[in-house]
Amino acid sequence: MESRLTRILLGAWVVGVLAFLFIPIGIILLYAFNASNVQSWPIPGFSLKWFPETFANREVRMALWLSVKAGVIATILSVCLGTMAAFAVHRFRFYGREALSFIVVLPIALPGIITGMALNSFFVFWHLPLSFWTIVIGHTTFCIVIVYNNVLARLRRVSASLSEASMDLGANAWTTFRRVTFPSISTALIAGGLLAFALSFDEVIVTTFTAGAQNTLPLWIFGAIRLGQKLPEVNVIVLVVTAVTFVPILLAYRMTARASQD
Repeated sequence: MESRLTRILLGAWVVGVLAFLFIPIGIILLYAFNASNVQSWPIPGFSLKWFPETFANREVRMALWLSVKAGVIATILSVCLGTMAAFAVHRFRFYGREALSFIVVLPIALPGIITGMALNSFFVFWHLPLSFWTIVIGHTTFCIVIVYNNVLARLRRVSASLSEASMDLGANAWTTFRRVTFPSISTALIAGGLLAFALSFDEVIVTTFTAGAQNTLPLWIFGAIRLGQKLPEVNVIVLVVTAVTFVPILLAYRMTARASQD
């Protein structure tokens, strides 16, 4: 049994780690409502004036739309490819099965800069110009992992006897998938898609190597911070990005937790 002192120390450690991670983010989000364009503490006053100014910026709107569009397309591709890979690894036994699983998971394990450099080298080798579609390809490579892990974990929990019973009752493979398998993994698909979109939306390292002249929202933030002339707008965009990424993650967590209780 853990002593009272151990529980207190562990609790203090957890609080310290959470504070270290989230207090800086909270301060940046608070600066989005700063009435001054100078980031000083304490904040001299609060205002919403930076929000309309930020979204009146055409460059910001275009970057936001490009990030959303790339995230949606990358998510759709990731759901399709990640689901097929999960079914292949779960349902079939073939030579190289473990190697395939390792290759699918590898992009999320590697540092983003390595993945980005590898993709950039691939595009250069095949003389593919950097464009919107290279961004989508780059994001899809690591978003597949999220969907793959979610679907594979759910498939391992679904009893094979359900599909066998459906086939015994005369259903073909498509009917069995539509009426038995798909409802069983639907929450895993949705949760994986939400997490994939959240990961794609705020990915900056891979985007840097695959964007070319395209200016997505993370790249716009990076450029604005480097120049230092639009920090109030950056704070507003950080607030928006945090909200856009937090909501899918929260929904995915709720759905996964609910499915695990069923």
